[in-house]
Amino acid sequence: MIHNLLPYMMAFVIFAVGLYAIAVKKNLIKAIIGVIILEDAANLFLVLVGYRVPASGEPIPPIIIARTGAGRPAADLLRNAVDPLPQALVLASIVIGLAVVALLVVLALRLHQKYGTFDLTEISKLKG
Repeated sequence: MIHNLLPYMMAFVIFAVGLYAIAVKKNLIKAIIGVIILEDAANLFLVLVGYRVPASGEPIPPIIIARTGAGRPAADLLRNAVDPLPQALVLASIVIGLAVVALLVVLALRLHQKYGTFDLTEISKLKG
């Protein structure tokens, strides 16, 4: 039973590491890396939710193909296929995550140009 939950627990641990980096680290670059780790953990969780282990045999990709000797390929597909919806959500999430990280990097560079540091405690002390 516990071996079935191990991938989910690992996704939670990765999520916790990203959350720790965002909440505790005072360096802006480390916080951005925490955001990237957090996004990757969410994507991993979505892929894990969509993975299905059939009662017999290996999981098959969600593509209808004509197989020789298979009487009902559509029924086999419904019973054994991996769910494609979380995979599509992850693809959209990767594109959105790239845009968010690019925006964070640009903001970090502008803060560094203005204040000369990436340390959030130093930036909050400065005025101007």
